[in-house]
Amino acid sequence: MLGDFYLWIKALHIMAVISWMAGLFYLPRLFVYHVERSAGAQMNAVFQTMEEKLLRVIMNPAMIVAWVTGLMMVSIPGIIQWDAVWPYTKFAGLIGMSWFHMWCARRRRIFTEGGNTLTGRDYRMMNEVPTVMMVLIVLSVVVKF
Repeated sequence: MLGDFYLWIKALHIMAVISWMAGLFYLPRLFVYHVERSAGAQMNAVFQTMEEKLLRVIMNPAMIVAWVTGLMMVSIPGIIQWDAVWPYTKFAGLIGMSWFHMWCARRRRIFTEGGNTLTGRDYRMMNEVPTVMMVLIVLSVVVKF
């Protein structure tokens, strides 16, 4: 039955991944600005609101939809070449992206608790993680190595 809806599932998956990746790129950038430009309590509150809304309203639902639609596609016979390497490298990239998502959520909680010890440079460095995961996933799916 899922095979009849494959293209719809795939389209929804792509939209969810784009939304999720946008959040994964933007949230660490907000953390940079939060560390470097939130001198007063009012700015701190503004950054915390922005970070919380981005995570709760965009990133979490997008991640869930990406995972669900991805698992739906995997369950359709003939879609995945299980004897190739690419499904496993894609899965490794997906685990890395999910870990980074959870790391960002934890960092947001730490900001809320007032315990941030990382610098803007630290967050800039971590902002490269989703790019590496994206490259791994896209090359895995498109090149199918």
